[in-house]
Amino acid sequence: MFDKVFWSFLSCVEAFKDCKPFVSVDSTHLYGRYGGVLLITVAQDGNSNILLIAFAIVESESIESWSFFLTNLRHHVTPQDGLLVISDKFQAIKAALSSDDSGWHPPRAYHAYCIRHMAANFMTRFNSVEGKMYLINVAYNPSKADYEWYMDALGGVSPTMVDWSGHFRNEIWLQHCDSGCRFGHTTNLSECINAVLKGTQYLSISAIVRITYESLQKLFVTKDREAQSQLAAGCRFS
Repeated sequence: MFDKVFWSFLSCVEAFKDCKPFVSVDSTHLYGRYGGVLLITVAQDGNSNILLIAFAIVESESIESWSFFLTNLRHHVTPQDGLLVISDKFQAIKAALSSDDSGWHPPRAYHAYCIRHMAANFMTRFNSVEGKMYLINVAYNPSKADYEWYMDALGGVSPTMVDWSGHFRNEIWLQHCDSGCRFGHTTNLSECINAVLKGTQYLSISAIVRITYESLQKLFVTKDREAQSQLAAGCRFS
């Protein structure tokens, strides 16, 4: 009986050393013979190119499954200190990151929420387009003064909305409190990858592993050719 599998590739591990020190994690359900959930990790380089760096297939999104994925990710792919992980508010992710042996504790690593997911949860609770607009601006603004202005505006819509947002630690969702760990990113980059991987959701497990390998192989060949042509043209950096 299938349990779970984690995989990455050496090229991804090496490439992440030159990426921004943050990752996004997310999941997508599989609908083939075996079902299960595909967990993915996404990074971004200095040119804003998105890179898949690690994968896992698990039976369900349990605390055990997320702990398996995040522990292997930390040990084998992203051992760097000062790393930020962005995710949705799923409690299993939070619990996995908080476990004693996860390796994701400050100051070695930090956790932040995806603002798009927070806004979606906000709409489920309050169904206020105006309030959502102010909440997003509260989260996005790197300026404390602007944050306070939008928070006052949110309170003008409903003090209950301010109370709801106050249940979250400031550094986990407010950009002006994150000490620059987000590099300006407030949403989960993994969301855009789900569309790319959509065609794999009905495939066998071995086929999914093979497709991720072949897709990344093509990506690295393309990027290498781009870099070599730029260097040959006299550019100091690719």
